[in-house]
Amino acid sequence: MKILMLARNQNLYSHKRLKEAAEARGHELNMYDPLKCYMDIAAHRPKLFFGSTEIKGYDAVVPRIGASVTFYGLAVLRQLETMGVYPVNESVAIERSRDKLRSMQLLARDGIGLPVTMFAHDTKMTEEVISRAGGAPVVIKLLEGTQGVGVVLGETHKAAKSVIEAFRGANVNILVQEFIKEAGATDIRCLVVGGKVVATMQRTGAEGDFRSNLHRGGSASKIKITPEERSTAIRAAKTMGLNVCGVDMLRSNHGPVVMEVNSSPGLEGVETATNIDVATKIIEFIEKSAVAGKTKTKGKG
Repeated sequence: MKILMLARNQNLYSHKRLKEAAEARGHELNMYDPLKCYMDIAAHRPKLFFGSTEIKGYDAVVPRIGASVTFYGLAVLRQLETMGVYPVNESVAIERSRDKLRSMQLLARDGIGLPVTMFAHDTKMTEEVISRAGGAPVVIKLLEGTQGVGVVLGETHKAAKSVIEAFRGANVNILVQEFIKEAGATDIRCLVVGGKVVATMQRTGAEGDFRSNLHRGGSASKIKITPEERSTAIRAAKTMGLNVCGVDMLRSNHGPVVMEVNSSPGLEGVETATNIDVATKIIEFIEKSAVAGKTKTKGKG
């Protein structure tokens, strides 16, 4: 099988592991920086190029598109979809998961546990937003933030109000969420592959930081999840339409609540914490699933 990976940094742990796993199972995997690809958009014969080389003959594409290049990265992925290449995660599903507000609305629609989440445009509604989110402390998130960047804890009502008004004054969109105190600066990440939870880890924030992201100095350890948590992770992945993803949850007094569904989860933390070969499980999923033209949306928005 010939597999293409869209990734800007070939040296990242996750990308090297996927390449190793593919080659160990007898496949060819080539990486291309999506920003260096360009497209020939023509009726009945769409093409994709990298320099003077035409990218063709691939059975599947693994999109590892960074949040900062989402727009162009998804355009390249859609081009491959129109060419009939099987996408591990479809462009529409990735776009859906990258929009924090839309993803929360879809998860809520499907009855998946969430923290109380508020969204408003008018800063005159700040008092009501904080109150309806359960009152201070509240978590304030930039819609465009990733890896814990743009996430602030408003510890008092006054502090929360100041942060919200400052963000809105800078003309950026934010979500305000209830602070799940009982989670204790820890969350659970479930790696879902092909509708199954294949690995789980607990992430704990660095000393004094309520965020548990490993990029922010947090630590990871293996954890056993409950049947309810497993079901929540699988349902969240299905709602987003993602075949491979990381589902981040908190343990609240009213059950598991989903914080985010990540379409390009890192593998280093979970493989190190659990000793589970997640990369190979992803390649095995591709082997079972890759069929030319098997795309629900065929690149449609």
